[in-house]
Amino acid sequence: MTTQSMQGRRVLITGATGGIGLITARELVRWGAHVTIVGRNPDKTRQVAQDTGAQATLLADLSELAQVRRAAREFTARGEGLDVLINNAGAFFTTRQETREGIEQTWALNHLSPFLLTRELLPLLRQGQAPRVVTVASAAHMTGRIRFDDPEFRRGYGGWAAYAQSKLANILFARELARRESGLQSNSLHPGMVATGFAHNNGGWVSRAYRIVDRFAVTPEQGAQTSIHLAAAPVSVSGRYFSNRRETTPALQAQDDGAAYRLWTLSEEMVGAPD
Repeated sequence: MTTQSMQGRRVLITGATGGIGLITARELVRWGAHVTIVGRNPDKTRQVAQDTGAQATLLADLSELAQVRRAAREFTARGEGLDVLINNAGAFFTTRQETREGIEQTWALNHLSPFLLTRELLPLLRQGQAPRVVTVASAAHMTGRIRFDDPEFRRGYGGWAAYAQSKLANILFARELARRESGLQSNSLHPGMVATGFAHNNGGWVSRAYRIVDRFAVTPEQGAQTSIHLAAAPVSVSGRYFSNRRETTPALQAQDDGAAYRLWTLSEEMVGAPD
């Protein structure tokens, strides 16, 4: 892969204690980046930082907006600056669950969290060198639609429908961010079906089914390539969607600029005003 120089570039990666986030962190460190990984478990996060060579860690449960805000404040207070933000954290939940803040878990973790974290770190990114925001979405967005009147699935919850909605939201978010922030590059991506333990957190038949799927999935090393590409390669476009390191066309609903604007407005209402 042809890359621009990552030497000294300051990178923050969420969901970096396993799967493609871990591989992304490891490779960007290898190419000279100063990487901070975000994790929930202190011991695991510390161990992954040691294993990957990441220079710093940040602890937060990103499903809780208060912790997202705290993590952003803590990172900003370190005075290290930021050039690349990789919104990688996400999960799939078969049953409807709410966070301690009373927000549906899929919507909170997969969409509101990267939205809020990015918004809170925008002042740093605007001061960065050729700043980039990379958001990990999924081909699952193709079956998704944004329930503007019920984004938390308070009526008729379906695990896959909630997940697909959140991945569609990722693409629309990245698209609208690019429109609003011409000074930074914002793109989203599909990593492929990756053997990362996806959906194993649900237990039961879902976990068993995805263990079978994992046998045919690509490795985390392969799945991380598009994230790495968008963080490090000479990419000239913004607001686009990528797969297999190439720009590709997302589903029609992911190209709807009106929906992207409306989603941004809704998200602002849900996360509240900046600190």
